[in-house]
Amino acid sequence: QVQLVESGGGLVQAGGSLRLSCAASGRAFSYVAMGWFRQAPGKEREFVAGISGTGGTTLYADSVKGRFTISRDNAGNTVALQMNSLKPEDTAVYYCAAYSLPAVIGTPRSLGQGTQVTVAS
Repeated sequence: QVQLVESGGGLVQAGGSLRLSCAASGRAFSYVAMGWFRQAPGKEREFVAGISGTGGTTLYADSVKGRFTISRDNAGNTVALQMNSLKPEDTAVYYCAAYSLPAVIGTPRSLGQGTQVTVAS
């Protein structure tokens, strides 16, 4: 079981930037895809971004394309989400996710505890 710990959330003004990080345990980190999900109050959890095990393929929700960038460091067992041009609608709890396969397919098998991101208008 992969354990995930997120950090980097906080309060930022609209138009600002934040960088989320996720530290993962487990020696199989480089063999599985990773991702970020978010859940806003009163809404369902939604996919934000994903990255393949090698880092060669990335996927983004339409709402964050061009503003967010996902990356990973397999040597350090970490995955990051750089968030630029933040909007109030980006306010949510952000969760790091680990998939079961090297590709971003299906439902993640593990989620972190989440980190709050609040964007003030």
